[in-house]
Amino acid sequence: MKGLFLTIEGLDGAGKTTQVKLLQEWFRKQGYDPLFTREPGGTRAGDAIRNLLLNREYTGLVPVAEALLYAASRAQLVAEVIRPALARGRLVVCDRFVDSSIAYQAYGRGLPRAFVEEINRQATGGLKPRLTILLDLEPDLREERLRGQGRQAWDRLEAETGDFYTRVREGYLALARENRDRIKVIPARQSIEEVHRQVLEHITKIL
Repeated sequence: MKGLFLTIEGLDGAGKTTQVKLLQEWFRKQGYDPLFTREPGGTRAGDAIRNLLLNREYTGLVPVAEALLYAASRAQLVAEVIRPALARGRLVVCDRFVDSSIAYQAYGRGLPRAFVEEINRQATGGLKPRLTILLDLEPDLREERLRGQGRQAWDRLEAETGDFYTRVREGYLALARENRDRIKVIPARQSIEEVHRQVLEHITKIL
């Protein structure tokens, strides 16, 4: 791979969307032309899977099916979008990647971590980001922020209970402890400007 692969992780409400928009503006001003994508989705097939995964009509989706659907969307995104872009030497920034599946499906849903890791190894061919920014937010603040945004109809994942998101956060922090060189934790309770400053601090070190 000749390009550079970066990912952004965190609970819904941690400010990922806002920080991605700020990054897009910053990269453009610096003369970079990165490819921004997201998960689940980013391809025609992936977007169809995303609609199924986030639709509250499918609250009965079992954890194994959920994990396999995320891996399927990821496999398509890696093959169709991410690897070709990296091969061309592009900078790729992805909103969520394998860390999300480990945090949500292994820690949150209780699936065996080894199973989640293996299906994602198969889905990605072992592709790993060079840098992951983890926007860390307490679950109670997550709910407060989503309500503050006037979100009335939360999607299937956002509507989960606080206990679920406590486990997800613990999973993210466990991953960060295990991968200190790759995963950089930024407290998301700080101001948007301060979070952006810290994001850039980590990114500029590897550019």
